Amino acid sequence: MEDSTFVNNHSEKRFEYKRNGSLAFIEYEIKDDRILLISTQVPEEISGQGVGSELIKQSFEQIENMNLKVVPVCSFVQNWLRKNPEKQHILA
Repeated sequence: MEDSTFVNNHSEKRFEYKRNGSLAFIEYEIKDDRILLISTQVPEEISGQGVGSELIKQSFEQIENMNLKVVPVCSFVQNWLRKNPEKQHILA
């Protein structure tokens, strides 16, 4: 059985997605009305299972609720956006 949670860890400035005890995250920095997505980290034990994509998807939902625009510094996020053009409207 799969156990997963998503949180915006404000104190660490990162979106976190935990699956079966392993933690994936995207580090961010907020500047005015923009959020810079700096780096995505997915542990090897859960890599290749769609965790990174789910993390980005949930992060983008949270960012839209925060009324911020995304600056995708991270190459993983940039690649995800190319495959998911429906989220282009959130870009700064």
